[in-house]
Amino acid sequence: MNDWRRRRDTRAARFGRPESVRFVLPVAGAVLIALALALAFVPGPARAATYKWVDDQGVVHYSDQMPPEALNKGNVQLNKQGVPVKKTDAALTPEQRRAREADEERRAQQAKEQEAIARRDRALLSSYTTESEIDLAKSRALATIDTVVKSTAAYSEQLTKRKAEIDAKKASYGDKPAPAALERELEGINAEVARQNDLLALKKREVATAVAKYDADKQRWRELVTAKSAQADAVPAAGPATATK
Repeated sequence: MNDWRRRRDTRAARFGRPESVRFVLPVAGAVLIALALALAFVPGPARAATYKWVDDQGVVHYSDQMPPEALNKGNVQLNKQGVPVKKTDAALTPEQRRAREADEERRAQQAKEQEAIARRDRALLSSYTTESEIDLAKSRALATIDTVVKSTAAYSEQLTKRKAEIDAKKASYGDKPAPAALERELEGINAEVARQNDLLALKKREVATAVAKYDADKQRWRELVTAKSAQADAVPAAGPATATK
């Protein structure tokens, strides 16, 4: 051990520096290497994306940025391996935009109509359990309308009789003018007769509408019940499995 120390001190004296410096240089070199490695892995500027796009002549282009004249065109962004990672659709023309809006509106209307049909079907199945119930509802609706028709007809008959009486009175005056009150009453009766005739025409249309409605309800009810029964028959009955030997 003493010989090693004497040789160390001798070398230190020969080169004019302490022996401990020998151990500093390797440490500094390691630090510099580590720093160089760290700088080597510091990310530099990101590689620009590659875009694939088609011009008006149908020529396919690849570029690291979209030219101004092609900004409204569709393009596909590719990664370093050339795999598409993002797609941008071309800007729509006014005609295409109107066509798309019309198509969306048509689809929305169709969805609304389908929902209305589904809602009516659910109401139909929940309202009636047999066809006879539909026939009974139809009879009641027609009876209600018939009551109004009979009442209107009776009132119209009274108005017609009163009109005949007034016409007879007017005739009794001969060439003389009839009293103003009589003329006003006749005018009122004529207007009321016209209103009652309009009401009778309306009730006749309601009868036709009611008949068509309940007949359609019965037909649709039959279709729904048949479809429901067929769907139930299509589902296999659940039961214990039978082992075969």
